[in-house]
Amino acid sequence: MTSTMMRMSQRRVGLLGGTFDPPHIGHLVVAVEARATLNLDEVWLLVAHTPWQKTGRGVTDAEHRLAMARAAVVGLDGLVASDFEFDPPGPTYTVDTLERLVRLRPEVMPTLILGADAAAGVGTWHRSADVAALAEIAVVDRPGCGSTTPATLAVPQLDVSSTGIRARVQTGRPIDVLCPPGVVSLISELGLYDGGDGS
Repeated sequence: MTSTMMRMSQRRVGLLGGTFDPPHIGHLVVAVEARATLNLDEVWLLVAHTPWQKTGRGVTDAEHRLAMARAAVVGLDGLVASDFEFDPPGPTYTVDTLERLVRLRPEVMPTLILGADAAAGVGTWHRSADVAALAEIAVVDRPGCGSTTPATLAVPQLDVSSTGIRARVQTGRPIDVLCPPGVVSLISELGLYDGGDGS
């Protein structure tokens, strides 16, 4: 295969990693803006199987979080809920995910989509130089966090968080405008965040 043919078959994929507990409109705004601004073929909501950074609180079952992510992207062209970090299960470093991705999916040219706060700490990540070599890094600019990364995304700022949504569900307040309808339905059906057995 010639280098021109390889370039034509390559796909530019944005990786928006997270716990997605639950996914909400803020995640989707970032994904849609990143796809448009960076001219990406797809953006994957890369659901963490075992988010080791969040060991201080109970995290909803990985399969439930994946189901919510899949419901969140319904009807959104170019957005994909990915279970790539589910195999092998367990905690993973970003560099492990990227190495496995380029090995198994050589046609994918990955772009890591990070918040400015996370991007500021990339230098402290496990094998950070390899992360930078394996993927382009795009930074979502946030107020008060100036980014010097060439691929900086100006994204509308929404005051919404997964933590806040979980709190609203626990207190019986509506979340209909904060999460896509399919996510709201799953939260209700599975009894998530209501203090019962769901989460």
